[in-house]
Amino acid sequence: MVHILVVEDEPSLRQLLVNNLGFEGYSVDAVEDGIPALAAHQSRRADLIILDLMLPAMDGFQVLAALRQRKDPVPVLMLTARGEEADRVKGLSIGADDYLVKPFSVLELSARIKAILRRTQPQAPAQVLRSGPFRFDLPALEAFRDGSLVDMTPREFRLLEILITHAGRTHSRNELLSLAWEPDARPTPRTVDVHVANLRKKLGEDDLGRPYIATVGGEGYRWTLGVEAERPLEP
Repeated sequence: MVHILVVEDEPSLRQLLVNNLGFEGYSVDAVEDGIPALAAHQSRRADLIILDLMLPAMDGFQVLAALRQRKDPVPVLMLTARGEEADRVKGLSIGADDYLVKPFSVLELSARIKAILRRTQPQAPAQVLRSGPFRFDLPALEAFRDGSLVDMTPREFRLLEILITHAGRTHSRNELLSLAWEPDARPTPRTVDVHVANLRKKLGEDDLGRPYIATVGGEGYRWTLGVEAERPLEP
């Protein structure tokens, strides 16, 4: 399992990142400053570090410089409210793998993490899942039914990805809101209902006329089919 270390001093954003990454299937540790970040990475090596720039005691530039001075190649994605070109250039020149300016979309963050991991872990199998008549290519944000592409928006795919990667589990509307939308988007539970309705239309129904996304007792939604990873072809 890919292990990610989150270094962020804002408690609400730190918890949001932990929740989203956990639901993405990553193992996650989180700390609030640079010194405990280096200690946490030394104690349990991360496959990727999400590093805030503005930290109270030891800032992100100093953490990144310390890692690279040790010849540590761990991938680092920098998060910051400072979007000036000079800061981006400095971070990348020190050795950051990518740079994302706040406020950011959880969809973009997820895509950037996957892109970094594809570059740095080329031996990892593709994240392709099969479920009934469906094939889901998670990095490409594509869904196919019986070989035909299902047209959907990135937000719809994000919502679907949460459901299929936790098949059989009921997700409340508020939980889906926190995982699939940014905090400043101000969506409502009705927003989830609308997106699920659109997904149901696009995905179709099973042989008995039932939707693949079930409504569970007014509590939320769940994916009804089993899901398994696609096996790579034998060489």
